[in-house]
Amino acid sequence: MDSSLCALELLGVFFSAGAWICSLATTLMSTWLTLSTELLPTESYELGLWGTCVVQDLGGLECRPYDSLLGLPPDIKLARILMCVTLAAGLLGLVLAVPGIHLVNSCPGRWDDLRFKRALKMSGGSLNLVAGILGLIPVSYIAHLTVVRFFDESVPDVLPRWEFGDALFCGWTAGVLHLAGGTLLLSSCLCLQKTPIYDSHPPKHQSLNLMK
Repeated sequence: MDSSLCALELLGVFFSAGAWICSLATTLMSTWLTLSTELLPTESYELGLWGTCVVQDLGGLECRPYDSLLGLPPDIKLARILMCVTLAAGLLGLVLAVPGIHLVNSCPGRWDDLRFKRALKMSGGSLNLVAGILGLIPVSYIAHLTVVRFFDESVPDVLPRWEFGDALFCGWTAGVLHLAGGTLLLSSCLCLQKTPIYDSHPPKHQSLNLMK
């Protein structure tokens, strides 16, 4: 097996695993948006997918979950659904990609089994691309709404406005890693198609030629 092909596979799996961890952290983090006011300089507010938090300068943190699902804003509902689908697609893609790499002896070395491993790897790469796209949608959409509301001239300047939180940047990182991991896995499949691979037993027509 070509060392460059193994490197593509390992990098694809590594990026996919890192992307899923970042997506999980993004989903659970309460810092999607942050808000601080001049009236209460000792407190700041954080908004996440599952609740809001109040952070005090002395280190205190008090979080309160949302009262009901029906009362949530549409952007939070959409972000919840898409992030959960992203986690499911990313995890399934990682589970399919790991037995598809050639360093994992999940199948014997026959050509049919190698094609099956390639199919697993292609499925894992495709799911990672889907997870990357789905993960970037809610993060970018909430960031777009935040920018629009921040520069809304109809809102008085005295009122505080929400700003980007760390979860948005973590979500963008997760989406890029998902796309990179999926691209690397699919690229390794294309390289494998161009490289003929045989098992330890030569094909039948080669065996007959050797006997002659």
